[in-house]
Amino acid sequence: MLVLVAGLLLFLGAHSVRIVADDWRAARIAAFGEKRWKGLYTLVSITGFVLLIWGYGIARRDPVVLWAAPTWGRHLAGVLMLVAFVLLAASRTSRNHVRAAVHHPMVLSVKVWAFAHLLANNTLADVVLFGSFLAWAVLDYGSARRRDREAGTTYPPGTLRGTVITLLAGVALWAVFAFWAHAFLFGVRPMP
Repeated sequence: MLVLVAGLLLFLGAHSVRIVADDWRAARIAAFGEKRWKGLYTLVSITGFVLLIWGYGIARRDPVVLWAAPTWGRHLAGVLMLVAFVLLAASRTSRNHVRAAVHHPMVLSVKVWAFAHLLANNTLADVVLFGSFLAWAVLDYGSARRRDREAGTTYPPGTLRGTVITLLAGVALWAVFAFWAHAFLFGVRPMP
């Protein structure tokens, strides 16, 4: 569990600097230069990500089961993951109604992903991993919206074309992941 926690601290810590120390971040960028800052940020993030994947894999070998996972949780997680993939697609597609409405679809995607996995899983490692991501996403979304208000940020309105592309891409990503990639990558088949 220590490796998982270390990975989460590095990965989510790097991704939390804007939440807890935005002025410090700006000062570091000014001092180091943007390229060096991004290089350091990337190195810490990748190191954290590798550690959290490795640590989660170790924890799954000897799971500490906290409760009996209900079957409905797995089914609801499948539906929520469809929403998460549409939000993910909205973060990468220009001029869609989803992004225009929520402003930060990637962070909302992480929030929905983490919540869905908490519904479907029942071990201590699951609570640590997905609970940490859910808490981070809640804080990051609030912080990003606050920065938007302070800066007077406006988002362009969505178009029908952008929204249709977003929905189709999200559904396609969900289908590939639900019916093939999740089992291939993690050894768990969410959809029989």
